[in-house]
Amino acid sequence: MKLPTLFASVRELEAEIDLYFDHVLEAGLVFTRAIESFVRQGVGPEFEGYIEQITRVEEDGDRLRREIEAKMTVHTLIPELREDVLSLIEQVDQVTNRYEESVYAFYVQQPDLGELGEGILELAQRAVATAEEMVKAARAFFRDLHAVRDHIKKVQFFESEADKVATRIGRKLFSSDMDLARKLHLSQFIERIDDVADTSEDICDELSILTIKRMV
Repeated sequence: MKLPTLFASVRELEAEIDLYFDHVLEAGLVFTRAIESFVRQGVGPEFEGYIEQITRVEEDGDRLRREIEAKMTVHTLIPELREDVLSLIEQVDQVTNRYEESVYAFYVQQPDLGELGEGILELAQRAVATAEEMVKAARAFFRDLHAVRDHIKKVQFFESEADKVATRIGRKLFSSDMDLARKLHLSQFIERIDDVADTSEDICDELSILTIKRMV
């Protein structure tokens, strides 16, 4: 049985939160395509187009987040949960920031991935899958609390899969005959991408607590 939606009396606010989550998902899609483009072609017109796209998505998402925060401050909605909800939205914004920061790092530093390219792309796909399930969990928090747990379980699974890929790439990297400076440089990109999955799981840890608080 579903609990009442969190913002049943303010449909506009609920719609804006939905739109905000759409931006997070869009950022993930652009991120994946950008990494794929870099692996295949390096920095070129296509990759630069993804840079512009993810910048726009991140800026639009920030604008929406500020509007949501302002409206939640004005409306006397569930005052005991308002701060928790605001904190959740701000945490979800970290994922979009991770996407943008990572893509810009590839653009500025242009790492020579060598034989790691396909593994890096696989890691990006696993990290984005983790973030997508996190968004589903966050959406369920506003609409169907009983579905939150199922999505969090999937987040934990995908995060574990991302960790396995990151470990495999890392072992391949540090067992290679590359010089140490290049190994350390490339390891930073593995960590950046894996951090998307880690951040998504951290958000779900907090979401689990918020869900219990709301169901009590």
